[in-house]
Amino acid sequence: MSQPQVLQVFEQYQKARTQFVQTVADLASRPNNTETLQNAGVMSFLRPLLLDAVPTIQQTAALALGRLANYNEDLAEAVVKGDILPQLVHSMAEQNRFYKKAAAFVLRAVAKHSPELAQAVVDCGALDALVVSLEEFDPGVKEDAAWAIGYIARHNAQLSQAVVDAGVVPLLVLCIQEPEIALKRVAASALSDIAKHSPELAQTVVDTGAIAHLAQMSLNPDAKLKRQVFLALSQIAKHSVDVAEMVVEAEIFPAALVCLKDPDEFVRKNVATLIQEITKHTPELSQIIVNMGGVAAVIDYLGDAKGNVRLPGIMMLGYVAAHSEIVAMAVIESKGVPQLSICLEEEQDDHLKAATAWAFGQIGRHTPEHAQAVAVANVFPKLLKLYLDTESSEDLQVKAKTALESILQKCTYLPALEPLLYEAPSNILEHVICQFSKVLPHDSKARRLFVTSGGLKKVQEIKAEPGSAIQEYINAINSCYPEEIVRLMNIYANNKQHHDKMFLH
Repeated sequence: MSQPQVLQVFEQYQKARTQFVQTVADLASRPNNTETLQNAGVMSFLRPLLLDAVPTIQQTAALALGRLANYNEDLAEAVVKGDILPQLVHSMAEQNRFYKKAAAFVLRAVAKHSPELAQAVVDCGALDALVVSLEEFDPGVKEDAAWAIGYIARHNAQLSQAVVDAGVVPLLVLCIQEPEIALKRVAASALSDIAKHSPELAQTVVDTGAIAHLAQMSLNPDAKLKRQVFLALSQIAKHSVDVAEMVVEAEIFPAALVCLKDPDEFVRKNVATLIQEITKHTPELSQIIVNMGGVAAVIDYLGDAKGNVRLPGIMMLGYVAAHSEIVAMAVIESKGVPQLSICLEEEQDDHLKAATAWAFGQIGRHTPEHAQAVAVANVFPKLLKLYLDTESSEDLQVKAKTALESILQKCTYLPALEPLLYEAPSNILEHVICQFSKVLPHDSKARRLFVTSGGLKKVQEIKAEPGSAIQEYINAINSCYPEEIVRLMNIYANNKQHHDKMFLH
């Protein structure tokens, strides 16, 4: 055979490998092919091609593996069990930027599924290779490396700590300063994934100066970048008063409040989450947000939102109100109670209703004025219904009951209390009767109305144990009236009970 004929054999072999790997990569991009490819032993065919002499074949083989691993955990585990990751990581140091991008894609695709698979990526030495990629000149290589790092870190504190120990955080902070928007997004997301797990990890991110750089990007016009920026700041701020204060000191407010009106739903939600995470810590931080118009802005946000995106706004109002009666009154004056009442009516999910019930409890528990603001919005019947509804989750029932009890203990607005005399179970009724026993001795007009409305007669119908707290409250109410009135009410009550028994028979 002549030399050209010999070389032709190699060319044909190369063409066959190229065609094979390109076809597999194309097939792997469609989910309905993955099971057939796996059953055909595709992993064992792709693995040697990662070491192919032709760079494009190596890159396409890595791309195919990444697409397969990306689909489900079984395929990702097959990549790990096929001992492909060490080979991939080893080659990253020697290959060009296209290979590095494809390899980082495989690492990300494997790591995303579970902590165990992410740990397998770490165990094969991938973090060192990804750190080197973060130092590359090419922004695409950096982006794919940052993406893989975020997918490793997001699972738990142990994996995040491994990422931090590899020296990743300063490099990610450099990445968010790069001009490329896509790189900024992914780096901010990775910082968020690291910071979310513990105060210590958040402090590591803070110590590299990340807050100032994130704050500078908070008004960037790119919606996807703003999503990641506000999420990262909220994951940092949630851990402690000190870091929350640092976020506030970065002067992102009040400008960030404008983003509660952003066209992008996730930007709005993440800003609301950031405000929630800041206000939960101290009365002082809450007051800063209140002074900047944060409460009114969040109430407007709740009016425009629907579903789960309302949750951080609801929680924020509850946290603010919990701190003191002054900031709770700020929530009331900003028309927070009617808006929360709308949320309670409109939302179907129990966790949203539970959060709203909790927020009402925080607003109404301070003084009679606070309690009346909640009462006049007709919230008591709604809370009672949620508490008594057997379809309500246990958490919703507990939060509705707790909120109702805490507001009732301060409520002296009798028109809102009286309907509960007829509807409330004994454990709630005790709080209602208690409030009447406090108000009636000092209010002659209320005493007259209580008789004419039938309230006093209803009290006589209550069967209380002698010596019980509720009996003491009933005695205190009765002592406000002449004996003959109380006796007459007792006769009416007894006649009604007798009538009811006859009707049942």
